[in-house]
Amino acid sequence: MIQNFAGKVALVTGAASGLGRATALLFAQHQAKVIVSDIAIDDGQETVKMIQEQGGEATFIECNVADEESVNNLIYKTIDIYKRLDFGINNAGIGGLWTSTHKYPTDNFEKVMAINTTGVFMCMRAELDVMTKQGFGSIVNVSSVAGLSGFPNNIAYAASKHAVVGMTKSAGLEYAKKGIRVNAVCPVFTITPLVTGMFDVIGDDMKDKLEASIPMKRFGKPEEIAEAIVWLCSDSASFITGHALPIDGGMVAG
Repeated sequence: MIQNFAGKVALVTGAASGLGRATALLFAQHQAKVIVSDIAIDDGQETVKMIQEQGGEATFIECNVADEESVNNLIYKTIDIYKRLDFGINNAGIGGLWTSTHKYPTDNFEKVMAINTTGVFMCMRAELDVMTKQGFGSIVNVSSVAGLSGFPNNIAYAASKHAVVGMTKSAGLEYAKKGIRVNAVCPVFTITPLVTGMFDVIGDDMKDKLEASIPMKRFGKPEEIAEAIVWLCSDSASFITGHALPIDGGMVAG
């Protein structure tokens, strides 16, 4: 059972839509004050409006996670507004190209790594700096099942998400004695704008094959992943750190 988060502050990157929005809404439902962050200003402000309409408190802060100054400004503003940071959810990411490795363009590979890997690193570093001074906090990085196994025809995405798992485990060990927990979630294909955009590229036949490869024979829902993220931040998960949690309908077990 997840406790009430009243008085606590949750920061969610990539919160303008999809998984990030679902997570921000769920934190608000548990009474946390939410920092909604994204590069998509209008959609991010819509997430804030949705939280406020359900009686919650939220603030939008624009941030490009691939830009160090932007990340540092995000954390600075968060602390300036709320004076604390309890939960850092590093969710912002992109999908990369669907193409053979020997054809994968360097510029796109570097873009994917800049957002999905370096972006998570810079956000986590800034969050840990605050949490170390506080003596408490919980971070959840959003990886993927592609961070636990191979992902043919999208080497950049697989590389970036494997890196997120490695960073999570390393930081989880490093800060275990400091009152800070660091975990990751590793969802299978979840119905978000990022994934539906990928489906548009790969076509219905490949989409059907991907769905069939999941033992539960369906794709994930953003709300299902959000539930796991919020749970990992709760006292119900107080003895869990450095863990990469598959949320995959049994795919990794197969």
